[in-house]
Amino acid sequence: MLAVSEDRGAATLMGINVNGTIALTFAIGSALAAVAGVLLCSAYPSLTPYTGSMPGIKAFVAAVFGGIGSIPGAFIGGILLGVIEILAKAYISSQMSDAIVFSVLIIVLLVKPTGILGKKINEKV
Repeated sequence: MLAVSEDRGAATLMGINVNGTIALTFAIGSALAAVAGVLLCSAYPSLTPYTGSMPGIKAFVAAVFGGIGSIPGAFIGGILLGVIEILAKAYISSQMSDAIVFSVLIIVLLVKPTGILGKKINEKV
């Protein structure tokens, strides 16, 4: 998967089935999303079109905290998001916890736009 994401042409020359790898990647992602949906619906039994919107936004915020494209960064961002949210609910206000998390996101983006473990990528053009 890493070789295909870096350079499709070189991966093809190395004998990697690029289309099969892309299909496998989407299958794994879809299966993980299905498991997450089942777990979310088991915790919150009412199902609406907006059921997964807030967990989806929080997952994006966690990825931005850590740095887009960095798996360890996404992990650290998720841990940081959870700690900030729990501390905000415990010590400040349970109704304001989401606003506090998004405020911290804005501060992180102002201080370090690439995220905690993100790296600046120079464009070749």
